Amino acid sequence: MLMNSPDASDSTGFPAGEVARMLDRLARLVLRLNTPGELSLTTASTLATLDRSGPCRLTDLAARQGVTQPAMTQLVSRLQESGLAERAADPQDRRVVLVRITAAGRAALAERRRARGERLAVLLTELDEAERAALTAALPAIDALTRLLPDDAPASPGVPVPEPSRH
Repeated sequence: MLMNSPDASDSTGFPAGEVARMLDRLARLVLRLNTPGELSLTTASTLATLDRSGPCRLTDLAARQGVTQPAMTQLVSRLQESGLAERAADPQDRRVVLVRITAAGRAALAERRRARGERLAVLLTELDEAERAALTAALPAIDALTRLLPDDAPASPGVPVPEPSRH
């Protein structure tokens, strides 16, 4: 249930603060769907970015994931050692190294999604039909919300949020 409070609403009365709190709770739930030994959130997020966006420079990948370049270098090295990603020269500029997901990386990502989907399905059985229908009805809006900041936008507090469109 949304609790509308003065600090939680935007100028239209939409409870943006409460939605943000619920999304935080949802993010924590998603984190808890992991089991020991699975890909970490950072690893999975990095592989998913490479899967969606294609090969990219390590510096760009670090900016997209909101981590430092040295941290991303270490992660990519571990991914490469595990066979989940690889480094390759940019065909346009042989001096530039691109990182790309491998077939094994795609398979690991798909397996993670499958396993998490199974665990989520168990939780969803605890909801009544109306609650499940409400979640299903919200999927297009959640998808639209996630598309407001593109994958190539750096993940940092300094990233400006796009101006709302006037409908």
